[in-house]
Amino acid sequence: MNYWTQPVTLHGEHVILEPLHASHAPALAAAAADGELWKLWYTMVPGPGDESAYIDTALKLRDAGSAQPFAVRDRASGDIVGSTRYMNIDNANQRLELGSTWYAKRVQRTALNTEAKLLLLGHAFETLEAIAVEFRTHFMNHQSRTAITRLGAKQDGILRNHQRSQNGALRDTVVFSIIASEWAAVRAHLQHQLLR
Repeated sequence: MNYWTQPVTLHGEHVILEPLHASHAPALAAAAADGELWKLWYTMVPGPGDESAYIDTALKLRDAGSAQPFAVRDRASGDIVGSTRYMNIDNANQRLELGSTWYAKRVQRTALNTEAKLLLLGHAFETLEAIAVEFRTHFMNHQSRTAITRLGAKQDGILRNHQRSQNGALRDTVVFSIIASEWAAVRAHLQHQLLR
């Protein structure tokens, strides 16, 4: 395990990001049930009964050095409300992707998400000294594309027929990134969003 995948807990005013653990399975099931998120064909949210396998896969990727998965806890309620992770970690080239993010419907488009991104990006750029953080989403996931752009990320391009979706259809993947020289402006923007 390299230092990019060392377990870390990130604390904010609205959210706590804690290392994903097998014991989070029941809470992830409850979070995914809020909005029946597994029914969104363009995302990968665990369906009923799939939470343990979802966590197991994430932890295997962590142990292989390519991911750092988190459970997302709402500070106000104390509930686990979703999951996110650093993924496709390339510590030799100081790059990673921030993805596999999903939240219970009740906390989508709230300060919790903004602060979670602020904490994750801050840790990536300031502690891990990443030179770039990528975001990838399905071409048809317009809500996610809008949210990524709202963060201050810039679109790098579209990978055509990049991979297969859960339903077997070929997926076009939209790639965005924030680079280290942009981090100060993005941080100020996210902090301003939280004050509003």
